[in-house]
Amino acid sequence: MKIALIGYGKMGHEIERIALSRGHQIVCTIDIDNMQDFDSPAFAGADVAIEFTAPTQAYSNILKCFDRGMKVVSGSTGWMEQHSQEMKDLCRDKENTLFWSSNFSIGVALFSKVNNYLAKLMNGYPMYDVTMSETHHIHKLDAPSGTAITLAQGIIENLDRKTGWSKGTVLNADGTVSGTSECPADCIRVDSIREGEIAGIHEITYDSSADFIKILHYAKDRSGLALGAVLAAEYTVSRNGFLTMNDLMDSLS
Repeated sequence: MKIALIGYGKMGHEIERIALSRGHQIVCTIDIDNMQDFDSPAFAGADVAIEFTAPTQAYSNILKCFDRGMKVVSGSTGWMEQHSQEMKDLCRDKENTLFWSSNFSIGVALFSKVNNYLAKLMNGYPMYDVTMSETHHIHKLDAPSGTAITLAQGIIENLDRKTGWSKGTVLNADGTVSGTSECPADCIRVDSIREGEIAGIHEITYDSSADFIKILHYAKDRSGLALGAVLAAEYTVSRNGFLTMNDLMDSLS
């Protein structure tokens, strides 16, 4: 498989390492200083593009891929909530292909299934209130993380007493705290921490006056995300439309 990488930071380099180890070729790398390479023969020769960039760049990058008939796998967060329906429409009506996920870790996909099941189970126990927290490296721009939002949406779909999520406190890299701990009763408060080079920690807590129940996913490094992105690219090459981790997980199980 011939892959074009869009975004060549730490994640891009890790994806490259994993892809090469699985026998694939990296035929083009595009970063902020060579955006003109979207029009290069090398990019046109790729089977699929893998895109990991900043929230401010992802949307336009994906439209560039669509304009050139390129299938794309994207893990960029902080933009999809605003453009979700547009992306689905472009894939359905214009025959584009986008595999998008807030997190490509197979472990997070399994964690998400546990999260959904626990929320459904807790539906009958209103004495437990649910909160969330996520911790990431200091370079991450969006808060809460896209993964936290996806997990919160999973709870909302399965827990009748929660109808939305609310941005809670943010412990910034410089030690300052922003945001608020105030949260409507029908919302899930999602707190954020930015610290060091942490790849990602997501915690979901159900608390009552008697006890609490907590589930946690801890990413040791970026390798799980990179492997998932390459697996998604392998899956996407022979498929069309708007694809998600649910599609990939069904194919692996």
